[in-house]
Amino acid sequence: MNLSESFLTAMDSLLSNKLRAVLTMLGVIIGVAAVIGLMAIGNGVNESITGEIQSIGTNLISISTDAENSGGYPALSNDDVTALADPLNAPAITAVAAMSSGAQNVIFGGASKRATVTGITANYLEVTNLLDFASGDGLTQNDLDTSARVAVLGSQTAQDLFGDAFPVGESVKINGVSYEVVGVLNAQGQGFLTNPDDTVYIPLTTAQSRLYPARTRNGGRAVNQIIAQAASEEETDAAVEQITAVLREQHGIAYADEDDFRIFSQTDLLQTFNTITGTLTAFLGAIAGISLVVGGIGIMNIMLVSVTERTREIGIRKAVGALKRDILMQFLLESTLLSLLGGVFGILLGWTIATIAGNALDLTAIIDTPTVLMATSFAAAVGLIFGIYPAWRASGLRPIEA
Repeated sequence: MNLSESFLTAMDSLLSNKLRAVLTMLGVIIGVAAVIGLMAIGNGVNESITGEIQSIGTNLISISTDAENSGGYPALSNDDVTALADPLNAPAITAVAAMSSGAQNVIFGGASKRATVTGITANYLEVTNLLDFASGDGLTQNDLDTSARVAVLGSQTAQDLFGDAFPVGESVKINGVSYEVVGVLNAQGQGFLTNPDDTVYIPLTTAQSRLYPARTRNGGRAVNQIIAQAASEEETDAAVEQITAVLREQHGIAYADEDDFRIFSQTDLLQTFNTITGTLTAFLGAIAGISLVVGGIGIMNIMLVSVTERTREIGIRKAVGALKRDILMQFLLESTLLSLLGGVFGILLGWTIATIAGNALDLTAIIDTPTVLMATSFAAAVGLIFGIYPAWRASGLRPIEA
């Protein structure tokens, strides 16, 4: 009996017991659906956050205080911002922005909202690619020089406080002090680490004098974070080296001492995130793969029952000349077909579940070809491996016993 004949015989056997075949495939269907669904959601999350990071700019560098080595003081100050902005100190850097933030109650009339109030330099929104106004304008250098009480509202903050009213020109109260609204940003969406829509931006100098008066060890006005923009993605490494040298000199750090600041480039952040999400996705996929093994055990049990029920059929086939390998091939094909068909239905189910979950989570579930091929191959392997013992049992029956 050739392979095509064995295949047709195996198909006839499965079609003659449709309900049993479907029930046998359930374990594989669930296993493959779980693998496809989890991998698709994982890929979607990875793509979403990768896009978010890249949209900010792959040439951005974030500097913050290293709490372990700063002695309990903020490490970064306005003086550091000035030093890094000097092209003689850091020629690979084209722009430097800074911010300090915290949660505050923001009030307009009878409406109140707990929002992130962030003090920023005049170029912060431009450097971080948030310069997109629905109305009004941004903060100016004059606002910083005069510590002006002006504010730019994120879209959700404006909606929560003003509803359909026009915010620009109105005043909001933060910590009991009035701030004139000079601009409202368009909706940006939830970012990787922040949500601009729920933020109020005020001049950094105003924030330092009225809300966040922390000082560095040397008495300088502290900032939470400095954002440096390298001339290009290729210049990022050179910019990081220059930043390190400038800040170590600014902070008087001895040669053998640790930095009291941390530096992260967007590339570093992207690589770290991809490593984490890749590992997590693979781990979840492996857990889901366990259900495929359980499905394989189910196939083996049903095939063993089938061998017992079809003992007479096997004996007759052997009596009329069927070889041991013919019986072995038929049962292996049956178990493999069961698993492969379960894999196909599992892929469809997993794609459906991933699409629904993606819509609920506001992300695009991504089912790539390698994932589909992996799930299909694993399903086929499960059917083949767990079909070996039943096939061997069937092929080992002697005609006289059958």
